[in-house]
Amino acid sequence: MKLCLKTSFIIATLILTPITMATAVLATEVDERLLNVEELRIDVAKKQMPQVFIPLVNRVEQYRKQINQARNLTALTQITIRHSEKLWQEAVKSFDEVGRYDDRSLYWARLQMRKSLQLSAAYQQLLPMQQQRLLWQLELLSRGKNDVKFDKGTDKKILITGFDPFFLDRNINQSNPSGVAALALDDLVISRDGKSAEIETLIVPVRFADFDQGMIETLLAPYYRQVDMIITISMGRDNFDLERFPGLRRSAKAPDNLNVYTGATAQQPLLPIFKGNNLPLDEFVEFSLPVKAMQKATGKFKINDNRKVTTLRQTTLQQPIMAMSLNDLKGSVSVQGSGGGYLSNEVSYRSIVLRNKLNPVLPVGHIHTPRIKAYQPKMSADIVKQIKQMLNHAISAI
Repeated sequence: MKLCLKTSFIIATLILTPITMATAVLATEVDERLLNVEELRIDVAKKQMPQVFIPLVNRVEQYRKQINQARNLTALTQITIRHSEKLWQEAVKSFDEVGRYDDRSLYWARLQMRKSLQLSAAYQQLLPMQQQRLLWQLELLSRGKNDVKFDKGTDKKILITGFDPFFLDRNINQSNPSGVAALALDDLVISRDGKSAEIETLIVPVRFADFDQGMIETLLAPYYRQVDMIITISMGRDNFDLERFPGLRRSAKAPDNLNVYTGATAQQPLLPIFKGNNLPLDEFVEFSLPVKAMQKATGKFKINDNRKVTTLRQTTLQQPIMAMSLNDLKGSVSVQGSGGGYLSNEVSYRSIVLRNKLNPVLPVGHIHTPRIKAYQPKMSADIVKQIKQMLNHAISAI
């Protein structure tokens, strides 16, 4: 009898195992089709830098368990809102506690939460529009949207944005000093010459689609009549560049974090999109930061008032020029603003367009930080220290 049972078990196993394995493979393939390029990098990142995933692991795991227990849109929404807000708050707290000047934990934790949401049974039963709204909420709230609260009674209020890490197929362990600055300066109070200022921060994605959908306008527009200065920050060149003349068009051939290329070139720069429509605006705008005051900040890096732009005139690509005013750029098509032709230039352009529309006297502009390779915490710390000095000097001038 025992032999028969054993034999039956072996036969059943031989029959069922290929089917079971095929089903498992099929499920894996289906799961992977639900994920985008960023989310598919998670496993590689975990293998190469497991320490980056430690600080926020509990939040990510709690979200995964609860989202898999959810049965409807209401539950999914409540869980996503709560954990997305907590993710940002814990990222800022752990940044201060760990002291490694590392923005990567937040970036990869957010992607893990996106992955868990999309693979959950309840999410997969939703309409596409409902799915997109949930992901949009997760993105906005985990980037600090609901945590911008100027409640410290300071004389001035400063809002700052940084960026996610990017070019991750070059260096999966890439950090971004602008994101580091956002985490380091959030909720900070600084003072100079008897004036105090509270700093609140946000971090934006390196994805064309999010810009096209209006994420920058969604995050920034509510604050133009509440704050005293708005500064967007990204990683740039060898030193600090205060980008004087952002340009309208996209011209960089570089991909975003989804490996999307716009198709733009220097000979054929493209208009950016806002909620389905091209932005038919001025080819160049000018920032309004207190440059002279900010250049007084000391540190390891120069602080340039960058006026270099590239234009098309009658379809002919011109040599880069150092523009002294917007009048120098009349009649030209923008190829590269002083901030380039990528999303760092575009976040600056969009923020200044909002300023011109909502509060024309508000100081608004962009800082390009020195670039780092992969992860360089000492250099990032030096960058943050000098940005803080720039803000301190700016207080007296705004």
